[in-house]
Amino acid sequence: MSMPFYVSPEQLMKDRADYARKGIARGRSVITMPYDGGIAFIAENPSNALHKVSEIYDRIAFAAVGKYNEFENLRVAGVRYADLRGYSYDRTDVTARGLANAYAQTLGTVFTQIYRLTYDGSVTDESGFVVMGGAADKVAQAIGDTFSTGLPLQHVLRLAVSALSEGNGELTADSLEVAVLERARRRRAFRRVAGTQLTGLLDGPAGGEAPAPDAADEAAPPEGPSQEQPGGGGSGTHDGTGHSGLPNDRP
Repeated sequence: MSMPFYVSPEQLMKDRADYARKGIARGRSVITMPYDGGIAFIAENPSNALHKVSEIYDRIAFAAVGKYNEFENLRVAGVRYADLRGYSYDRTDVTARGLANAYAQTLGTVFTQIYRLTYDGSVTDESGFVVMGGAADKVAQAIGDTFSTGLPLQHVLRLAVSALSEGNGELTADSLEVAVLERARRRRAFRRVAGTQLTGLLDGPAGGEAPAPDAADEAAPPEGPSQEQPGGGGSGTHDGTGHSGLPNDRP
């Protein structure tokens, strides 16, 4: 009868951490940056169906990198947590901090707030911008050289795209996924920026701004559990996850 190999708990955790880091690094980066009107999410993602950035609740958004099926399960769990808590108590009781703590248990055991969750369930209260996945260190360095708070959305978007393009060639609107949490919107702050809006911000004259969404967009229901099949979106044992939130306004 053969004896199983003994691996110390410390070595086992280190091996899992290294495996997760390498898997996440093979994916494409996601950038979360504050701008003068809220928080912007910019991801290199040519797929129109498999989103890395999604709405969780009125004023909470979710961005992730890693295996799509794994972080999609986290997103769906977050939507259900937020809906249940908002229905059972009050919409103002659904906060990004509470959601981050719920995610941390699953993994490991003001409109300017960004929480970052790593593959091991660690929760970090971030300030400034966050880069996850891919060549995160290189992208973060490129952004950090010129980043400052209070920049307009167009400036933030062009800065992020410039950093993502280093070493990968020029990125176009068709290969990007962009969304924002807008401070000025009273309840549902999440809005996607795509099509002519995104093209105008990338290629238009300096000082341009994305037009406000129409009434249909304003009335669109929150994004529920996805029906897409798992696949794409990078790889890794667990994803690097970030979600941003702001104080909820009462209806």
